[in-house]
Amino acid sequence: MPTSSGANIERPMKPVYTLAEALAKDPSRVAKTQSLTRDSSRPHMGLKGSHGLFASEAWWESIEAKRLQTQTLTGSIERTYFAGQDSRRGDQVNSFTLRLADGSTVDESIYTNHKQDTRLFVPGAMVTMVYVLDELKAQPAVDCGIHYARTVLEVAISVRKDQE
Repeated sequence: MPTSSGANIERPMKPVYTLAEALAKDPSRVAKTQSLTRDSSRPHMGLKGSHGLFASEAWWESIEAKRLQTQTLTGSIERTYFAGQDSRRGDQVNSFTLRLADGSTVDESIYTNHKQDTRLFVPGAMVTMVYVLDELKAQPAVDCGIHYARTVLEVAISVRKDQE
């Protein structure tokens, strides 16, 4: 329910990243990932491919049919920062801390298909990230469960009128 401060007024969400668009710009990523899946000489590296090769028609269909599990995280950006050892210019950021509804936080990289959308990642903005969980060849996980690769499928972020 909106408050007098307007802090809880819902803002429209803008899709800023889709894996499909990113892969269309970088077909070598698909080729390399699929090659590693097919490489039997590397039994502990790459995706298992049980539901189709990465980014293949069968893989996308497996996501749509829910044979591949997805995970959605939604929260508010608590802070933005630069992570890593690469050089950067000025106040450039590439990561953020997301506060989830349960009070926990996760640190995540900024994903955008268009560089100018990075400016939308500011404290207070709401973010929804959708991941696909794809089983890895190397099993089991440390906790004896299934070991998954967690790949970002989509990212949407709230926008203020002055950011549109």
